[in-house]
Amino acid sequence: MDGLSEDSTLLSAVLVADFIDRVTQNWLYLLVVTLTLWCYHTCVGKPDIWLTLCFIVWKYSTATILLQYVDLKQIGVVTGITLTICSFGYYILKRASPRNGNGPTGDPRPMLIPSHTTHTRLFPKKHSFSYSQLSAGVPIDYSGNINGSTSVHGPSLLTQLRRLFRPEAWFYVNSTDHLQRQRSSGGLRGKLDSYLESEDIDPSHYPHAYLVTSPRFLGFGFSPVSFWFLYSPEKVLSAIIVEMHSIFGERHSYLATRDFDAEAKHIQHEPSDDQRLQRAQVKAKVQKGFHVSPFSSRKGFYSILASDPLGPGCEFRGLDITLSLVSSKGHPKLVANLVSENEAIDPCDITVTRMLRFVLSWSWPVVATFPRFIKECAVLFYTYNLHFWYRPEPLKSSTGRLANDIEKNLQGVFRKYLYSLVERSPTPIVVCYIPSGDPEVSEEVMRSPSATGSNEFANEIRIKILTPVFYSRFVHYAHDSEAIFCELAESRTFWTDRPEQLTKIFLKKGSPPLHSSSLADYVWFQTIKSLRRRPRKIERPLTSADMPSPPNTGIDIRDFRMSSMDAFVLGQEDDRLKKAYRKAVLRLFVADRITLGSTTSLGMMELLGRVGISWTLASLIAHGFS
Repeated sequence: MDGLSEDSTLLSAVLVADFIDRVTQNWLYLLVVTLTLWCYHTCVGKPDIWLTLCFIVWKYSTATILLQYVDLKQIGVVTGITLTICSFGYYILKRASPRNGNGPTGDPRPMLIPSHTTHTRLFPKKHSFSYSQLSAGVPIDYSGNINGSTSVHGPSLLTQLRRLFRPEAWFYVNSTDHLQRQRSSGGLRGKLDSYLESEDIDPSHYPHAYLVTSPRFLGFGFSPVSFWFLYSPEKVLSAIIVEMHSIFGERHSYLATRDFDAEAKHIQHEPSDDQRLQRAQVKAKVQKGFHVSPFSSRKGFYSILASDPLGPGCEFRGLDITLSLVSSKGHPKLVANLVSENEAIDPCDITVTRMLRFVLSWSWPVVATFPRFIKECAVLFYTYNLHFWYRPEPLKSSTGRLANDIEKNLQGVFRKYLYSLVERSPTPIVVCYIPSGDPEVSEEVMRSPSATGSNEFANEIRIKILTPVFYSRFVHYAHDSEAIFCELAESRTFWTDRPEQLTKIFLKKGSPPLHSSSLADYVWFQTIKSLRRRPRKIERPLTSADMPSPPNTGIDIRDFRMSSMDAFVLGQEDDRLKKAYRKAVLRLFVADRITLGSTTSLGMMELLGRVGISWTLASLIAHGFS
């Protein structure tokens, strides 16, 4: 400014006066922008306020001026090298101090097992590939951290969120990655006992067990198959559990017991010096019931041949496991083999230098398991032109995928709604509700008042949700009875042992009176009512060669009234419950019309839109002050 130097005491006052003059001249423009900003953020929430403020600060920040004179590439390189050196040194010092876990003394011991996997496809096209794989052998009664190299049983949820920044170990074997979805305070032992009880087997028959699986590296990794070797009280290999995981997050376990009678007959006809009989084996066949490969149906059976990885003294001797897939017509289709190579490493005895070399050698094979699976699928589909089998919903014996945030919210609402239906039931009824997709939620037993306070015989029914998609499909129906019977008989998203008892819970009733506490609730739920439409039956073609059935173009002329669960939520006093429910349902219904039912794609579109609006508002505000 003319007549004022930078050292003048009047400079600040002049700048403030200039700012006030700009605001006065553009007051109408700024008022409109401010009202628009207020209305927008009233609807979407606080995060967008901070986003807009960040954009405004960015436009006026002196950092944007300084960046014009700074070489960002040099700063990035120097910062990256410094952080790498500091982090590497921190990890070395952290791993140098020995730490041990809790578990029974003596053998068997946790082991890191360099191994090799071979997949050979025999039918309908021949294809083979092999790769190195790191396996971990863990006695299931063990828990803790071994010299900073291997962590068994897994840290708390808070530690899992900080795993990338403050890792406790290089490799993890976590109980949450195995068997049932629900968490167990007993770790691997608790998971195994629960599974055996679900199979009507006394866990005391197998007091010793050894798990062979693919560990996670710093929280990353994918284990397509794990093996639980079960031992009798005399520490004799007696059974094996083959636990399979699909890329969709579903799980299924096959239990195979050792046939001692067949082995005894076989020994009688073999020479006494036959070396193959010196190592115990489990040889069995199990019926296939899980969709794990997109190039095979759910029919057929597996042939399992697994040698005992432990010796007579429970010392580790090596892996030799073969899985063979045979089609329902008896054609051998696939042979997978897992064998150990080189010497297994005891984490208790490993040095820091050797551990670092081991991590550098085996971190990539652990992380690359999932990308390698995708790559081989692409080869089979594009090079060999194999038919692609679409994923069916899991069976009762399988574990469904993890639920997304919308399905978790709807699961909580459905549980409360089901509880209210049971409470209003005039007949004595006991419902065992088994949810799906949320490891933090366990099964619950619900009793009607007449079943609790009387000696009258109560009707017991088990309702097991097979896949979290049930919750998102249930809210699409306007009538409970239609939803339950369509999802049970057609789409098969849940299972029950007594279907005839469902009418005593979900019997069609008249529309409950609508009580809206506010105009906003009335408008939101009327919008839900107008957007609601019956979902299509889950009916995928068997393979990519089949044509999907044409959609039903008929018009549903029934009154799509407000559903009973809508009215139940609207009658609740919990405002957070109502807000979470209507937000979840509206996102589902809007996704059906915009993004073909994909809430993930809708979320990406919403994020881009909110960022764009915040940037536009920040630009308008900055323009008003310029």
